[in-house]
Amino acid sequence: MLLKEYRICMPLTVEEYKIGQLYMISKHSLEQSSGGEGVEVVRNEPDTHPQYGQGQVTEKRIYLSSKLPSWMRKFVPMIFYVTEKAWNFYPYTVTGELHHCSFLPKLQVKIETRFENDNGSNENVFGDGPTPRDSVCFLDILSDPIPDKHYKKTEDLSSWVSKKTGRGPLVDGWRNSARPIMCSYKKVQCSFEVYGFQSRTEEFIHRNIRDILLVGHRQAVAWTDEWHGMSLEEVREFERKLQQETNSKLKCDRTDSGPAPLRPSFSRSLSVTDESSLKKMGLKTVSIPDCSSCPSSYPVKSPMRLNSTPE
Repeated sequence: MLLKEYRICMPLTVEEYKIGQLYMISKHSLEQSSGGEGVEVVRNEPDTHPQYGQGQVTEKRIYLSSKLPSWMRKFVPMIFYVTEKAWNFYPYTVTGELHHCSFLPKLQVKIETRFENDNGSNENVFGDGPTPRDSVCFLDILSDPIPDKHYKKTEDLSSWVSKKTGRGPLVDGWRNSARPIMCSYKKVQCSFEVYGFQSRTEEFIHRNIRDILLVGHRQAVAWTDEWHGMSLEEVREFERKLQQETNSKLKCDRTDSGPAPLRPSFSRSLSVTDESSLKKMGLKTVSIPDCSSCPSSYPVKSPMRLNSTPE
């Protein structure tokens, strides 16, 4: 298992981000959904937790075949999705991501989140002991690199200024001087206990989670003037509208693209020479006389080679 605690600061308050988070996730999901891939919301409804009280539970299908590395795409179907279940009891959330994944049953990802009005200085925010220092990663929404495909000039926080709040632009060292400031603490546990694939799979997932966290938190700040001042009812209505739009977009894209092509079948061969192995495979064996007593014309059988193709 690979554990990391990400800390992402923003020039917002925890109360403000309650609205900003819902707005950002909805808009980001719509933007990232195209070509039959993206985020489909299956369930989004109120829920009550005995410890955290009133909240929201969501279930999403994340279609991401083309985003997988080539070595992983060999083992999954052409249209591949994972199920994400999340429980939002703000300012605490739990996401059980990639949990229901029939083609990768040993893959488990859990993300715990807490939001605090500080600059990432809480060493035991989850209350279960400090995270080892070498597993703590500060992500800077101003200067840390993001994939080129996600960069937009309008979301560059070095030139961002909020007209509604008067905040921005961000400058070097802003985390120690900006007011207000809050931090998203994200404890991410990733496990893929498959020999030969564990390390690179867990590292691949963490790299992608890091990029998603950076882009999402940058957008939440860059879009401040779009959501600041909205009520919870208004942002929930916005969320409902964009979820419907995103789901429709995904379905239309998959319909327009026609049926998904099947992965090319492949064959593998094995050599079987002993009688016990053949019997286990349900094959009848025949007795071959001792070659020393066989006439030279007697056909001696060579080892049998069987070809098999997976269903």
